[in-house]
Amino acid sequence: MPDDTQDAISGGHLVAKALKAEGVERIYTLCGGHIIDIYDGCVDEGIEVVDVRHEQVAAHAADGYARITGKPGCAVVTAGPGTTDAVTGVANAFRAESPMLLIGGQGALSQHKMGSLQDLPHVDMMAPITKFSATVPDTARAADMVSMAFRECYHGAPGPSFLEIPRDVLDAKVPAAKARVPQAGAYRASTRSAGDPDAVEKLADLLTHASKPAILLGSQVWTTRGTEAAVELVRTLNIPAYMNGAGRGTLPPGDPHHFQLSRRYAFSNADVIVIVGTPFDFRMGYGKRLSPDATVVQIDLDYRTVGKNRDIGLGIVGDAGLVLKSVTEAASGRLNGGAARRKEWLDELRAAEQSALDKRLPQLRSDASPIHPYRLVSEINDFLTEDSVYIGDGGDIVTFSGQVVQPKSPGHWMDPGPLGTLGVGVPFVLAAKQARPDKEVVALFGDGAFSLTGWDFETLVRYDLPFVGIVGNNSSMNQIRYGQAAKYGKERERIGNTLGDVHYDKFAQMLGGHGEEVRDPADIGPALRRARESGKPSLINVWVDPDAYAPGTMNQTMYK
Repeated sequence: MPDDTQDAISGGHLVAKALKAEGVERIYTLCGGHIIDIYDGCVDEGIEVVDVRHEQVAAHAADGYARITGKPGCAVVTAGPGTTDAVTGVANAFRAESPMLLIGGQGALSQHKMGSLQDLPHVDMMAPITKFSATVPDTARAADMVSMAFRECYHGAPGPSFLEIPRDVLDAKVPAAKARVPQAGAYRASTRSAGDPDAVEKLADLLTHASKPAILLGSQVWTTRGTEAAVELVRTLNIPAYMNGAGRGTLPPGDPHHFQLSRRYAFSNADVIVIVGTPFDFRMGYGKRLSPDATVVQIDLDYRTVGKNRDIGLGIVGDAGLVLKSVTEAASGRLNGGAARRKEWLDELRAAEQSALDKRLPQLRSDASPIHPYRLVSEINDFLTEDSVYIGDGGDIVTFSGQVVQPKSPGHWMDPGPLGTLGVGVPFVLAAKQARPDKEVVALFGDGAFSLTGWDFETLVRYDLPFVGIVGNNSSMNQIRYGQAAKYGKERERIGNTLGDVHYDKFAQMLGGHGEEVRDPADIGPALRRARESGKPSLINVWVDPDAYAPGTMNQTMYK
């Protein structure tokens, strides 16, 4: 390099320096001419460039990386169709409150509005589904704006940001002294708030005097890494706990305060209900499934979520872990036997839990062929260890699993979240296995869901990322099929939702993975163990009964 350019640095290298300062270890990407200078910078900064086959996968993987590590993920895609392909992944992260940065290419500023290759109004398109969406207008601002975008990811509840960088801005070089490169740890403040102290005291008082309290531990318990505080609260105050989303696994199966099948009963009969890090959205019946006579308390990172769709008795805005810890400390000196008096309430819920399980037991142990989905998910649940990260990607088959599969540890459950996006499974496997190679990853796919991003199974083979994959194959988009039959009759149940009888086991073998077919329920367990022992990415193609529907599918309000 000539002496007069020794102190010059390109936009792509400035981007890489900002990613390094944020602690980003790898980017997920599909190559394009607009973005290759970022790759060059990543090589110099020691950031791994992970190339996938579809930009939706890159965005989902960045989302998954954030969920597993607690650090923001990053995907880098080219302009136009590269960016639009990533929209679904960004939208999913937005609804799931997952912090990630999508960087998109753009035509040169010098060709602005001239019709350059792949030119689209990316910033306008991304604005409604991100917390921050902007163009980098000048090379010297590249690192500064990357850091700004990461900072915006953590405003309120976490979420995604988007930056587009024009090609000439990215490729140009500026004197290093002219560029602002924020230093690690020096451009973001702590967002951890313990909530209003008066509200914390009031909640402590409510729980101390409650006869029949219940708590729902949602995804923000894991987002804030508040697991220990949540466990301490429910055990100290003797409160039955239900878990959803990434909050699953907060309490291990078998814990006396771990409940799963009696939630509706509890929420219909409790006198105090605490909802932590979960909005009153469709999963909560928009708040209508909570007893109108109960005092409802909502704890959330986002002020806008508290009290939305349903009135509440008390709202606390803050970090789930810190708020719950403060409540436990405030209540510890005034329990006065209140916790001990709740034994009868817990026994009542345990009886409801057992009753629900007894009704389902014949299906969980069914020897029928085609295989009943309950038998499949029961076998998967038995297969999981404390180190198994479980990923659910599908409609009806994953709805079955939500009632049966219980992760053994915190942070070991991954599903798309409230957007209900199909296709997250393979990219979540990619992110989870790269971020935590010490963990076993087990993924259950619907056959329709796997079809959306399944070609990136080859990426898992290429990067040597073993996992145990199961396809619950009924050759249908069965969740939609049920709705069509319910609304229009059996003679029209098969319009637009029937898939071919695809042998996904052979697909896995073709791409260099391990594949098996299962038709007998007795063969499920042995096949799972062989997949584990294979040391390869695997797909077990399990033919399940197409005429069996999950209760959650049959109860969906959209079909009523």
